Parts: sequence; C-alpha cells; structure tokens
Amino acid sequence: MKIPEFPDFIPICYDLRTEMHPQLPMTADGVSEYTFANLYLFRRRYKYRVSRVVDKTFIISGVQPPHREGEGEKSFFCTPCAVPGRGVLDELFKTHDYWKGISDSLLTANRDRLESRGITFTEDRDNFDYLYLRCDLAELPGKRYHKKRNLVSQFHNTYAAWESRPLSPELVPTALEILEKWQEQKGFEGDFLAASEALEHYRGLYQKGAVYWVEGKPAAWCLGERLARGRMFAVHFEKALEEFKGIYQFMNQHFAASLPPYYTYINREQDLGDEGLRQAKMTYRPCGFVRKFTGTLREAPGR
Repeated sequence: MKIPEFPDFIPICYDLRTEMHPQLPMTADGVSEYTFANLYLFRRRYKYRVSRVVDKTFIISGVQPPHREGEGEKSFFCTPCAVPGRGVLDELFKTHDYWKGISDSLLTANRDRLESRGITFTEDRDNFDYLYLRCDLAELPGKRYHKKRNLVSQFHNTYAAWESRPLSPELVPTALEILEKWQEQKGFEGDFLAASEALEHYRGLYQKGAVYWVEGKPAAWCLGERLARGRMFAVHFEKALEEFKGIYQFMNQHFAASLPPYYTYINREQDLGDEGLRQAKMTYRPCGFVRKFTGTLREAPGR
C-alpha cells in the first residue's frame, strides 16, 4: 500500500509505517504527535487519514471529538514536515475547520506570508509538549527536585527488592497483564486500546521501553521513541499499579537514567487542558515546551 498524492487520502494503517517513519522523526521540533506510532495508535480516536505532497510533506486529516457535551466534532488537518503550497492549503481549508499542530519552526519561517493570505494563528497551550533535560530527570538535582528525590528514596526504603528489564517480545505478556490491572484499578478505558497495541507492535512501531518488578511482582512499564533527529526521547506510555507507592516517580527517574546521553531532552507530551495533569507535569520543572499553534481562515472560501 502506498500513500496517495493530494487530494486523495487513505486511512492510516500499519502497512504505511515503512513509508512514514523515516521522515517523521527527522522533523526539527519534536512534536509528539508526529510519529508513525502515535498516528497509528490513535487512528480510531481521531479518524486519521493520510495524503502527501510529493517531496514536501505528509498531510494528516482528522476529526477532533467534542470536548464538552453539546459540542460537535471539528475536522482538522496537519502538515508535519513542511507548509504546502497555496493551492493545497486553499483546498484543505475548504474541507476542514482548522489547521492543527503547526510547529514553532514552520510557523516562524512562514508566518508573514501565511497571515497575508488571511490565516490567523493561535497558541494551542493545551497541546504544548513538556520538555525536560534528560540529566535533570535522571539525577533530580538541587532544591527544586527535593520532593521528587524524597519520593524515590521512600520507594527504595519501602521495597527491599526491585528489578528492571528492557522490553522484549518475551516480556510483552507481562506488560499486558500490568495494563489490564491498571485499567481495572482506574475503572475506565482511557488509552487502554492504544497502549495494548503499542505493546503488541512495539518493534514494528520503532519503540523501546522497560518493564519493572517490585518484590518479585510485575509492577510497571513504560514505552517511547526518539524524536527531533535523535535529540529527544518521547515517553508515550507509563503504566503502574497503585499498590506500589512511589512507583511512577521511581520509574520516571530510573528510565531517564537508563537512556543514552545523546538524548538531551525527554518529551513527556501534553496535558490536554487537564489542570491536575498540568500541575503534575510542572512539578518536574520543564526546561521548555514544544509549542504548537492552530491556524484558521478569517474567511474560509467554500465553507
């Protein structure tokens, strides 16, 4: 199967990974959504379809589910690798409500000419990715990480033995077992389906991770992949069982320390406007954000 040229689209499927993956990790900003794994794993939630402008960019078409009761769906398009030409953008705005996930570098390089054509840009703060220095998460240095160090120390003091192993095909059933127990504890589906597919296809989706045991019991796992030309590692999934106090803080620190030092940054994705999640992410003292913007036409022809 091959991605068609615009204006034709096809649904994102597993067979497209070899065509999409080599280009997406080379984008400069490290937008967490712009990996084949992320697009494939959340293809059902956002009804993703893909097209391409040859030698320029993929075009991702999707549908944003309603945020609140009474709201309708909104259609959007994304251009991960480049800004397409005027004719393509005009056609996309005729069939979509807005342009989503515009990276900082793409907007900076093209803002004047795009605004002159009637496109208005807005920061999408709820979808900013949180960036952390890998060495900060690995070492938890100084006063600003005092509470996090205490939680990791309490974990070590509470549990006499723990074990970590890199994710391998033999460990996928153990990780799935943890995921199923995690869902039972939470009482809702959440990203269960995406996480289970991520585990089952982790090699084909170019991901790496680790599985953790505490006192001989399966306790947690995490999974992610490289971004931004290898400068950044994005953590897509972290799942742990509630009975192991401090397991998330411990896993966060240990996994960061296990990553090769050529990863300068760890991308821990967005908060989606959840205030509790935002506060939790801020407690780890991000060094910056992967900023994203949305674009809308002041007058959308044909809409």
